[in-house]
Amino acid sequence: MTTVAFIGLGIMGGPMAANLVKAGFDVTGHNRSPDKVKALVEAGGRGADSAAEAVRGADVIITIVPDSPDVEEVTGGDDGIFAHAKKGALYIDMSSIRPDVSVRVAQAGRDAGLRVLDAPVSGGEAGAIEGSLSIMVGGEPEDVEAARPVLDALGKTIVHVGPAGSGQTVKAANQLIVAANIEVLAEAVVFLEAYGVDTEAALEVLGGGLAGSTVLQRKGPNMLAREFAPGFRLALHHKDLGIVTSAAREAGVVIPLGAVVSQLVAALVARGDGGLDHSGLLKLVTELSGRAKDKE
Repeated sequence: MTTVAFIGLGIMGGPMAANLVKAGFDVTGHNRSPDKVKALVEAGGRGADSAAEAVRGADVIITIVPDSPDVEEVTGGDDGIFAHAKKGALYIDMSSIRPDVSVRVAQAGRDAGLRVLDAPVSGGEAGAIEGSLSIMVGGEPEDVEAARPVLDALGKTIVHVGPAGSGQTVKAANQLIVAANIEVLAEAVVFLEAYGVDTEAALEVLGGGLAGSTVLQRKGPNMLAREFAPGFRLALHHKDLGIVTSAAREAGVVIPLGAVVSQLVAALVARGDGGLDHSGLLKLVTELSGRAKDKE
């Protein structure tokens, strides 16, 4: 597997495709905005004007696009991936989408003669750049093993979690945990600031104990600096929380904290903050505490 088509070169996909180039793969990328394709070409890859062009002859096809309809659009139809990919190619969807859609896409891919995996990722922009992502993979065991050379270039923790759609189910759980962690970290930061504590020192010591987490390590400094440039946009986390709350309801599972955080994220998106990093939850906590003017 040396030829890779990569569809979706955004905040996550761009550095992931570049890491595949660094690992020695022949990568052809496509993105709706041409500047992202140009960046891949500058990194040593090649560009394509359409997904259909990108996938012709590719051994491996990867998509990482925003939402379930985007995956169905890019894979289906006369201009879609499945109509133009060669038989036996390995299709890996690394987007974060609804598990039921992932199962449906997997069946359509198999019907088209492809081997299909759902392999969403966690680790944010930093993990994509570092090649240290956590990748949760759904699909057939033999296809997972065939994909490992590619996945090893993108992540450090690669786990087969079950049949088609399982990767997306685990990713939904991941997004639930991350959102709750970001919210309580935001609450802790506002609490510490209210008492005039040295917040950098406080997060350092908290990070060394049971409260420590990757969320605290990566999002804490941004919160203290009020820097919310998107590593993962609130609008996308809003979409993901919609997936997990809907799936939980279908399964008869109660997620009260998840429901509250989902509504807090929804409030930020509704007022126009969806383009901020999800650590922007701090803004809402600060305002609800009546302390926004203190930080202006």
